Amino acid sequence: MLVELSVENLGVVERLVLRPGAHMTVVSGETGAGKTLVVGAIALLCGGRAEGSMVRPGAEEAVVDGRFEVDGAEVVLSRVIPASGRSRAYRNGRPVTVGELAELGAALVEIHGQHDHQRLLAAPAQRAALDAFASSDVQRLRAAEARVRELAARLSELGGDERQRARQADLVAFQLDELTRADLDDPGEDDALRAQEASLGAAGELRAAGSAAVEELGGEGGARDRLGAARAQLVDHEVFADPANRLDALIIEVDELLGDLRARSEELVDDPERLAGVQQRRRQLTELRRKYGATLAEVIAERERLASEAASLAGADERLGVLTAELAAACEECEALARTVGEQRRKAAPELSAAVAAHLPGLGLAKARVEIVVGDPVSDAQASADVDAEAVGEDSEGVVDGLGRGFWRRVATLAGERVTFQLAANPGVPAGPLAKVASGGELSRVMLALRLVLSGGPPVAVFDEVDAGVGGETAIGVAQSLAAVAADRQVLVVTHLAQVAATAGTHVALAKEQRNGMSVTELSVLDDPARRRVELARMLSGSPDSPAALGHAEELLASLGGGPSR
Repeated sequence: MLVELSVENLGVVERLVLRPGAHMTVVSGETGAGKTLVVGAIALLCGGRAEGSMVRPGAEEAVVDGRFEVDGAEVVLSRVIPASGRSRAYRNGRPVTVGELAELGAALVEIHGQHDHQRLLAAPAQRAALDAFASSDVQRLRAAEARVRELAARLSELGGDERQRARQADLVAFQLDELTRADLDDPGEDDALRAQEASLGAAGELRAAGSAAVEELGGEGGARDRLGAARAQLVDHEVFADPANRLDALIIEVDELLGDLRARSEELVDDPERLAGVQQRRRQLTELRRKYGATLAEVIAERERLASEAASLAGADERLGVLTAELAAACEECEALARTVGEQRRKAAPELSAAVAAHLPGLGLAKARVEIVVGDPVSDAQASADVDAEAVGEDSEGVVDGLGRGFWRRVATLAGERVTFQLAANPGVPAGPLAKVASGGELSRVMLALRLVLSGGPPVAVFDEVDAGVGGETAIGVAQSLAAVAADRQVLVVTHLAQVAATAGTHVALAKEQRNGMSVTELSVLDDPARRRVELARMLSGSPDSPAALGHAEELLASLGGGPSR
């Protein structure tokens, strides 16, 4: 329910805080006092259009906050409208898009008033309303449609038709054979080959360098001889025992080093054939990296992936047969469920029309006729174009899955996806879509009749213009109908009718005052019986002090059961 509505600097409203009652709350006041702005503020919380002209003159921005209680938790929706620039939307203080705000608001509030605020004017909402009345098997149908899409996608992943899969299998086999014959195991093989190539390419130069080093260390008069001579000078002197031992260790190490140098130098032989082999292998690895990955590690990983794909393609025909059979069965089930849903909708449509029509005379629409049409979405080109994307299996970009548009249109046809609520306000006039043929007052009263019949819907219902052009017994009928709707949901009504106001449990009045040369709207909660009688008298006669009007107000309160605000 809506716990609190706070409005700042919106139109003539400088600051307003409305705390509606749990059931029916009415907002009354003189024309121009700002009653419609209350509905407009709630519409802004539901993603309604925001314009800088809405901001109170002299203010930088208008702010609307709605505090809702949802399943024991508090949800705060906010809209900020600057005098210039784009509006901002928030949920619990966190920024959201206006689209997200609209989705949140639509789940909480249903506005019946101006056409652009009417949730039940949208085709999906009308279809959902009929389904709720008919208890249609829509959830089973949607689950069956999802299953069909899943199987179609899995079939698509197999690679298309048989010839396409055969071509893919040949390509994978060729690539896998190339990588397998390459005998790749070491991701660092190219680095090792690079070192070998450098060694083989400079074998003569390297062997000469090694031989020169051996001569310097072990030749006559070389480092080995000079170390031995130095040791001989120290060996007979006790004081030099430690240096002599260290020279012994150096001589041993030089001997080992000489052995290594001689061995490596002898290994360095010119081998053009081996060099050519190393170079050929490096060219092969370069070509494999060009085709299959930036590094040898990526090439090895691609070989493993191709091996897996080859195994998958080998069993594709068998899986294709299984999936094709499963898809055929899923399509058959989907069409059967669509046929059932269509029958349920077509059977319930006249029943819902009759149930709504039964309430119209008491709402001043005795001659009106409501028709709920469950159409064939492929009966003509325009109807086909009007079927929403969900009904024909399209994604957000209009792409249809592998089954093609025909299957989904057939499902939509069987299910009767195109549901239209129509109204003929007067005898002899053909019925037309509600949004096109109903005035604001007629539309609000038709929606009131629908709400009396339909179950479910958002927890908060807002009615504006519901009393337009009615009075007398019709006014009492409207009041009693609103009270009936308010029995199981929160209802907020902007009204000029004293009969409606007398029925409400909570009554607030708006009045426009002059402050510092500007008009300012003030809100008063009429929780005092005397003040409430005065407001009802004003609504009845325009004279709040009239004894006759005050008496009539007292009669209304007694007969309609409004009494003090609760």
